[in-house]
Amino acid sequence: MATIIAGGFETIVEADAAKRLLSEAGVNAEYLCEFRVNPPGMHDTTVIGGDRDESPGAHRAGGGATKGAAIGAVIGTAAGVAAVPLMGPAGIVAGGATGAYTGSLLGGMKGGVDHEPQPDHTVVRPAEAMIAVNVDGAGIAEDRIVQCFEQAGAWQIERTDGLWEAGEWKDFDAVSPPHLIGGRDPAAGGDPLTAR
Repeated sequence: MATIIAGGFETIVEADAAKRLLSEAGVNAEYLCEFRVNPPGMHDTTVIGGDRDESPGAHRAGGGATKGAAIGAVIGTAAGVAAVPLMGPAGIVAGGATGAYTGSLLGGMKGGVDHEPQPDHTVVRPAEAMIAVNVDGAGIAEDRIVQCFEQAGAWQIERTDGLWEAGEWKDFDAVSPPHLIGGRDPAAGGDPLTAR
């Protein structure tokens, strides 16, 4: 396993600046790796696509949809019974189906989705350009690598142990939360993140 420090950047221009600074500091190209991280939910790690079986923040939506469908079906069926003189027996079926659909939609939305805080960038990685450095072979100190990333405008800098082969971070997992050691917080107007 190699010690890896990686910087995440909002733009390719910032990522290119980091590569230039690291190269000027003495890091050989074989110990630098550049790649793009897709937006959350678009990593294709599950059979049906995406990267999670359930979206963060939607843990209770299924139960709410089921409850809403049941209540909506009862209300819709009652409305359909009242409409029998106008629509005939088909009104009962149409009312029940419309009520169940509307109830499941509203129940899913009220099932906890709107009130649950959404995960931040320390839990779900943002879309970004990444520059990773194999510290073991870089030939410069970790502090200097972090300094180059910060000077180039990295919004998050992480440190981890990983598999480095043929100049690439082979076991990078876009779904795992990063272990942040620096950078700036885009939500706080670019204020530096404290080491974690």
